[in-house]
Amino acid sequence: MNMLARILLQLASSVLPIAAFGQEVSAPSVRWSVGVGAAAIDSPYAGEGLRVRPLPLISYEGERMFLRGTSGGVHLYQSRQLTFDAILAARLYGFDIDDLGRSELLVNGVDPDLLSDRDDGIDAGFRTTLGSSWGAVSLEAVHDVSDASEGYEISLDYRNTWQFGRAALTANAGASWMSSDFAGYYFGVLDEEVARGVAEYLPGSAVVPRIGLTMAHSVGSSQWQLLGSVEYQFLPSELRDSPLLEPDQNGVGRLVLGLSRRF
Repeated sequence: MNMLARILLQLASSVLPIAAFGQEVSAPSVRWSVGVGAAAIDSPYAGEGLRVRPLPLISYEGERMFLRGTSGGVHLYQSRQLTFDAILAARLYGFDIDDLGRSELLVNGVDPDLLSDRDDGIDAGFRTTLGSSWGAVSLEAVHDVSDASEGYEISLDYRNTWQFGRAALTANAGASWMSSDFAGYYFGVLDEEVARGVAEYLPGSAVVPRIGLTMAHSVGSSQWQLLGSVEYQFLPSELRDSPLLEPDQNGVGRLVLGLSRRF
């Protein structure tokens, strides 16, 4: 998969829950949401810089099944306050070494000719969500079943939504724990690269906190929504010190704007 397609899919997967959120708040019977948007992401990898890309917004929310871009699943259990889901999602963290900045990698002391590409993965696992008047807490655990990183990730998130007429604002905060296999594959130096002469770097497991805001505003017909989202992930020192990343890259910011129609 080329870098453009990968970035588009990765950004789409981060936006699609916004479309689903708009459906749940304003029109629970609506199942499909289709739209277009644009996203800007500050890539942490050396030489990537800021990317601005158009992207599709497509989601489906059924009584039992759901689809949100590059992820989907089945509601195994649902009650008024608790849901338990089985999920399957694409892990679009892979990249081609040729798409990174050659001079930036050399400044980091890494010869890009000695590096290998990183593959995308497929995660499978479970998510449970507990919601009430105070907001919602979600706990998710997934494992790479595609033999890319073969790693695990456990995520804990809290969100709360406020309704303002035709608009809804959701604030979220959370963190993800990456296993050493996961962090090592996407942020470290592989054994095969060490064998070629690259200095060893093993970040170990890492915790990545994040905060974000999402706004959904109905315009004209109630079927149309303006969507906006901003998120910032704080990179821990284990990942910031990676020779694959820009020096002094403290975090990753993402901004998304879009327009969707619900059916």
